[in-house]
Amino acid sequence: MKRIILSVTNDLVTDQRVHRIATTLMNNGAKVTLVGRLLPKSLPLQRNYRTHRMRLLFKKGPLFYAEYNIRLFFYLMFAKADILVSNDLDTLPANYLVSIIRKKVLVYDSHEYFTEVPELIYRRVTRNIWKKLEQFILPKIKYSYTVNNSIADIYNKMYNINMKVVRNMPVRSNNTYSSFTAYHLPADFIIYQGAVNLGRGLELLIDAFHFINNLKCVIVGDGDILNAIQKSVIAKKLEDKILFIPKLPFEQLKVITQNASLGISLEENLGFNYYYSLPNKLFDYIQAEIPVLVSDFPEMRKIISDYKVGEVLKSRQPEDLALQIESMIRNEKRLLWKQNLIKAAEE
Repeated sequence: MKRIILSVTNDLVTDQRVHRIATTLMNNGAKVTLVGRLLPKSLPLQRNYRTHRMRLLFKKGPLFYAEYNIRLFFYLMFAKADILVSNDLDTLPANYLVSIIRKKVLVYDSHEYFTEVPELIYRRVTRNIWKKLEQFILPKIKYSYTVNNSIADIYNKMYNINMKVVRNMPVRSNNTYSSFTAYHLPADFIIYQGAVNLGRGLELLIDAFHFINNLKCVIVGDGDILNAIQKSVIAKKLEDKILFIPKLPFEQLKVITQNASLGISLEENLGFNYYYSLPNKLFDYIQAEIPVLVSDFPEMRKIISDYKVGEVLKSRQPEDLALQIESMIRNEKRLLWKQNLIKAAEE
């Protein structure tokens, strides 16, 4: 039985990708441990595989990444493992050093084009540090994979490696269409779920609701700009149209998603990471069998084009977005979208 340790820098609760990978490995006979961190507001965690969450002094910034990797290094040095799986560049230093010292197999899972995330685009020094780290380690890693072909092609050309693709496919399950949740949901609403961070198009979405009536917006998640977004909603007197729900375990989130009329993914073109993104939430919307509206970016556009499950954003002007959302809600194509969503969800 192979002993595999996967490491991430989040608190494990909402990370569907690593949960699916851990579950898949476990179902194929591996003994899996997932390592992350414990935050003051972290929810309880129940998994069929072993988990280990580290309580750290620092919550963000250079000191956090340094402390995390030091703590992870010592954990991995003495843990029983045959294979180490590093999820994203911020877990790679500790995993790489341990793999060299202990002569363990190292696998790199790149969830995104890390050095092109919006948080780093305008921080030249910090971005260069991560870039140098990537340039030093990545060409030395034999086994690696990422979320889509666009990002894999970039890494393969840049570092002359053979990075594979494992997309963010959800586990297929039958929808029960339960309307019961701990939250009072509007009768008719659209949903954004995921990180409330810079470049997710949330400001545009909120502004569009100045022009939308008889429809609500539910935003589920947490992130760096959540407080700013909530204050903006109050300042713009849109509290009756925009509902915020804290981040939820994905089992609970699904119940909310499947009751929505439309799923939103409006990432902005802030670097190649978003431009070539293929978000978890897009697949979650499809599994919940709700039509989707996505940014006009290559990977997302291809899903819409191939499976006919919604529309690509036509304009980033708030009034135009409002018209497109309202059009999609009453569009006669909804029956066709529904049929296509069922087929797409199966695939």
